[in-house]
Amino acid sequence: MSGLRGRGRRRTGAQALPDPEANPEAAALQAAARSIGRQIVLVSGLVVVGALALTIAWVLHQTVPQERLEQVAAAGQGEVFVSATDVVAGLVVLGVAGVVFAGLVTVVIARRAVRPLGEALRLQRQFVADASHELRTPLAVLDARLQALQRKIAGGAATADEHVTSDLARLRDDSRALVDIVGDLLEAAGGDPAGPAGVPEPVRIDDAVADVLRSMSVLADERGVVLRHDSATASWVRVPRASLRRAVLALLDNAIGHAPPGSTVTLSTRDQRGSAVLAVTDEGPGITGIEPARVFDRFARSEPADGASWRTSGGTRPSFGIGLALVREIAVRHGGSVRVASTSAAGTTLELVLPASTDTT
Repeated sequence: MSGLRGRGRRRTGAQALPDPEANPEAAALQAAARSIGRQIVLVSGLVVVGALALTIAWVLHQTVPQERLEQVAAAGQGEVFVSATDVVAGLVVLGVAGVVFAGLVTVVIARRAVRPLGEALRLQRQFVADASHELRTPLAVLDARLQALQRKIAGGAATADEHVTSDLARLRDDSRALVDIVGDLLEAAGGDPAGPAGVPEPVRIDDAVADVLRSMSVLADERGVVLRHDSATASWVRVPRASLRRAVLALLDNAIGHAPPGSTVTLSTRDQRGSAVLAVTDEGPGITGIEPARVFDRFARSEPADGASWRTSGGTRPSFGIGLALVREIAVRHGGSVRVASTSAAGTTLELVLPASTDTT
């Protein structure tokens, strides 16, 4: 199940090489791997040749006795007498020296190899931080404008019926949620998922679920999908509110995207051995074409199952296979996990498991 679910790649015969134009990153990685392989082969060859040369020099140096060697050379004989103990000692020393040399060279090669990866990670973090920072101002302006409009309506300076007022309140909630999400992205990019306080405040998981249900009800109505919330817990978790909301929203968005019109998506919460478990169940066609455990891989997507023509009718938003990967990152970052509890032609259930907090203050 996943618009965020993976799509298996077909292979016939030998694995096809990536098209450099279609996937320049994969081509660059292959070129780097070949370069590293050539360097390792070269170093290995140098170590072997050097060891042989040093062994021969050691053997010639340790011929005994020296006077006998001179007599043999004067007599024109080609025999050389070598002490077995000296040869063994020499080989041990040379072997250790070769291993140390190879290790040092390998470390140098490895550092050169991972340098581009470190630079890529730095650029990725910088991009997330920069993009999030740039979004904070327009989102803050949007929230301020909505707040000002609410004040005008409340003060009588502007008129609006009950439905408009309700929609405006929801827009304000969504804008505040976006501000929180941007802040959460900034904190994650800085390597401090808990934020400035160091430890996130406890959040009631059902509150986050109810908040997401209010926001996603519009999309569910457009798809003709019924949303249901079954709660059997009052668990609190120590996860930043914005992070928890992002995880719940991604799971629900994924379920709505795979639920046939007229079906029901159920969000249920329960306690389980010191953990809070959120289960999201749809009535879609199930996970096909990929191992269920891989649905949380980044950029994993699946093609519509047989008979699921509603998936290609044009009413489904495009999926890029990122949502469930983000859910896993959030869960792991805060000591939890996410898994496929079940999947079949009758539907799929994904479960988010987070450590429950006993301190709710």
